[in-house]
Amino acid sequence: MIIAVDGPTASGKGTIAKALAAHFGLPHLDTGLLYRAVGRQCALNHGNADDPGDALMACDFPDSLLADPELRSEASGGLASRVSVHPAVRQALYERQRTFATQPGGAVLDGRDIGTVIAPEAEVKLFVVASVPARAERRFKEMQAQGRAVSLAEIAADLEQRDQRDRTRAEAPLVAAPDAVLLDTSDLGRDEAIAAAIRIAEQRTDG
Repeated sequence: MIIAVDGPTASGKGTIAKALAAHFGLPHLDTGLLYRAVGRQCALNHGNADDPGDALMACDFPDSLLADPELRSEASGGLASRVSVHPAVRQALYERQRTFATQPGGAVLDGRDIGTVIAPEAEVKLFVVASVPARAERRFKEMQAQGRAVSLAEIAADLEQRDQRDRTRAEAPLVAAPDAVLLDTSDLGRDEAIAAAIRIAEQRTDG
């Protein structure tokens, strides 16, 4: 069984995907982390994330980079959004994600184009959304917990910029698959959102 969990930054999709993986006993891949690694590697190379050549070169990042805590920073998130607009970068990471999705027994993947591009055959597709104020508040608390100095207004502005970039890019824009179930987590606590997602997945698999 393949479970695809898509949605914008800080919508709760990562938390939900991890919980679904634990519930169904499936491996989980946070595909956004791959793009963050490319963005981070691009910065380490002193490259320009908006340059397709520099971004493609950064796809050759070492696996050890995936454990770098800096990947969770707002800066790396912004770089990820910028490198992800390049078709060559998306193609370079496509096979890596596709191999994970199609492994025997199934998998859970979260990202922005899992249900539409990476695994359109997924049995369960969730599109997780939340309002910008709700997402900004969550990310602000995360950043505070990590000791990162950033304002709520800055985070909200950055989220809106990323949403615009993700929705309007030519290659694999952020859009719900026609058969995805929409889950709005704006007013849901963590446990409520997870319970709702598990309910949807069980209904889809039982049906």
